[in-house]
Amino acid sequence: RPAIDRELLESLPNLKVIGNSGVGVDHLDLKMISNFGVKVTNTPHAVADSTADIGMALMLASARRLVEGCQIAVSPDTKYFAVDWLGVEVTGATLGIIGMGSIGYKVAQRARAFNMRILYHNRNRRIKEEEEAVGAHYCEKMEDLLQQSDFVMLVVNLTPETHKLIGKKELGLMKPTATVINISRGAVIDQDALVEALQNKVIRAAALDVTYPEPLPRDHPLLKLNNIIITPHIGTATVQAICMMAEEAIANMLAVLNGQPTPSEV
Repeated sequence: RPAIDRELLESLPNLKVIGNSGVGVDHLDLKMISNFGVKVTNTPHAVADSTADIGMALMLASARRLVEGCQIAVSPDTKYFAVDWLGVEVTGATLGIIGMGSIGYKVAQRARAFNMRILYHNRNRRIKEEEEAVGAHYCEKMEDLLQQSDFVMLVVNLTPETHKLIGKKELGLMKPTATVINISRGAVIDQDALVEALQNKVIRAAALDVTYPEPLPRDHPLLKLNNIIITPHIGTATVQAICMMAEEAIANMLAVLNGQPTPSEV
């Protein structure tokens, strides 16, 4: 993974475009790149469905304690299945989506099929027709969403504004029965605050496809908790999404080189 630094850009005087695969561009210094007259593109369309799917998968797996259950079922020490081993229901629960871009909206479409009550917080409110199509209610204040939600899903880009968006205060506002799901970027959550909240049962559980750093150091306290699921940043790791990302990245680059309107310019 080459670092796009000043040295690299100075060594490529004819560079016109950097085509990023994936939607997140927090690893690129956009201002510096733009000063070199270079365009940056990403692939939001290719990743939306696969990332929304992983969000639903993490929510369901966490609610029904799927990973723990699998370990019990395959453990050589298991003699019987406990009758008081319980998860919680997703159906009819309240889902709070923080970040209602194309991925957040696709999460809402899926959640609607589970009869979930859907709240969302976003910089800009979506138009009434889009809200009604998925039955989503806008929360101008993120605090309102946090207090009401059974599941809180983070689907924002990592920017200076969203860095550690969820910290000790925000976790404290959530229900003790609530679960936080992160499919955006690890640094959107204050991980030290999350460890504390999970250890002290401030919230019920967490399900993360992203952490910082990736992978976490092997002695990290998050890895020792049983009320967390962590996957290795696999939101876009499907055969179809990888092909679509390559196609979208190439279409963007060709558009820039041919002086045509760029489908997905950052």
